[in-house]
Amino acid sequence: MPGKKKPARIKNQPVEGAQRSTANTDMKQLSDQAFKRAMDRPIYKQLKKSNLDNTEDEDLIQVVFDNLMEKLPSDNDKGYETVMAWNPSRRAIYMIRLLEDEVDNGGFNQFYYNSSGQFYNHLPSTLSLIGEDPFAELMKRANSIFASENEEIKEGKDGTFDGFTDSYKDTPLDELDREFYALNKDQSLSKAQIVYIRQHPTEFIDQ
Repeated sequence: MPGKKKPARIKNQPVEGAQRSTANTDMKQLSDQAFKRAMDRPIYKQLKKSNLDNTEDEDLIQVVFDNLMEKLPSDNDKGYETVMAWNPSRRAIYMIRLLEDEVDNGGFNQFYYNSSGQFYNHLPSTLSLIGEDPFAELMKRANSIFASENEEIKEGKDGTFDGFTDSYKDTPLDELDREFYALNKDQSLSKAQIVYIRQHPTEFIDQ
């Protein structure tokens, strides 16, 4: 009676650990490259049209935002009046960047809780300016909820971590967070800003 055949060996088959190690190495390399790119990026105190023309789309918003950050005063108490003195286009890129960063990191609750929230009332018109009416309508609804929940959100605003986490309890803003992420799943906000900057370059240049 013939013996049982041994299962064939598959040569050079990578093991799971090796695959994971390779993936981790690739991710680290990408992370290192992104970090170096961010650290090496040019920051223009005086922004020229040629700077915008020579900037790739993927870096365009950051170049404009960095230039706006250079214009902010060292006195934080004067930041709001400085921003509100800018033209509508500059205000739009600045405010929308703050909104995106806050909501992506901790939802609308974090946006309203932090100093970025001081611009909440201006964001619906700002979002409409770049052609993003769905986001403008969502912002109006978020502002309406904030108006009714304002006292509860501010109640825990004592600068402590516990105060911040307490502000998340039973917040109706959670559902709007999910709507924001769904609307922005294809980075439509960034795309709209890039188009707007390309179409209105003189609104952002200093000379």
